[in-house]
Amino acid sequence: MEHLEIERKFLVTSDAYRQEASSSVRIAQGFLSTDPQRTVRVRIMGSQGFLTVKGASNASGTSRFEWETEISTAEATNLIDLCKDVILEKVRYTVPLGNHVFEVDEFLGENKGLVVAEVELQHEDEFFERPSWLGEEVTGQKEYYNSQLSQTPFAQW
Repeated sequence: MEHLEIERKFLVTSDAYRQEASSSVRIAQGFLSTDPQRTVRVRIMGSQGFLTVKGASNASGTSRFEWETEISTAEATNLIDLCKDVILEKVRYTVPLGNHVFEVDEFLGENKGLVVAEVELQHEDEFFERPSWLGEEVTGQKEYYNSQLSQTPFAQW
């Protein structure tokens, strides 16, 4: 089974997404490995735990291998205790628009002030409607990867 994630990432220019969101959830996540060839993430999203492995991004930064499985929140909590560097905390807003769904992450803690939106696509050059609050594209800019934010938080930029 193919596990290819294709997404584009953008900065967010206003908090208008909050009124357009269909839901929101609090997320805590850490990284067991931040090696760009094989990132291993542990996440607690609401009351669910997840373990995710991501491969290296392609040249444009839009696609990469991703495998994820659900684990218990107790397992996720134990694994987060083993994670490197900063544990990321954020609130994710789900914003449907046209045929796509934007996930807007409002970071907390050491990354407070950073708000990014991601949209998953079927192919790299797929058209999608752009909401008014969508700003500069940062797809492929490694400092915006969550794994990098765990090592060099936004507050240190």
